[in-house]
Amino acid sequence: MHDAPLQDLAAPEGVCYGCGGRNPHGLHVKSHWHEDGVHVIAEHLPDDKYCGWPGLVYGGLIAMLVDCHSNWTAMAYHYRAENREAGSLPRIDCVTGNLGIKYIKPTPMGVPLTLRARVEGEVGRKCRVVCEVYADDVLTAVGDSTFVRVDTEQLRAAAHGREA
Repeated sequence: MHDAPLQDLAAPEGVCYGCGGRNPHGLHVKSHWHEDGVHVIAEHLPDDKYCGWPGLVYGGLIAMLVDCHSNWTAMAYHYRAENREAGSLPRIDCVTGNLGIKYIKPTPMGVPLTLRARVEGEVGRKCRVVCEVYADDVLTAVGDSTFVRVDTEQLRAAAHGREA
């Protein structure tokens, strides 16, 4: 694994609630390439306030973790496909096109979660990311999602009803 998380390399000013290092209230998800060179890994220990049923992690938190980590997997993939280091310019950004979560088993509170993601296919600006969530060594959820490479300035302008 790289020493520095992908988020710190490519978006040190990030304010995303899930993965932005500059959001004081956020989760601060940190993603790293795995030594196998295929998977991107993150670990997270949910705070007690993210409880769903007693003793179980809230499913919405799992979806948020999968969303952010999978998005960073897509961006890391694009950097690598262009033989570039994360954080090199021009910056690569992706957004969620489709988020799919399959909950396989209840996810217990108080257990570190490992997210293990990989790109399963790419077509143009879109790529499919599969993200497995493990509580210790038990697979509890799988994300199967699509991420789209975007120009964030155009996206921001369109969201506010302006042309970029």
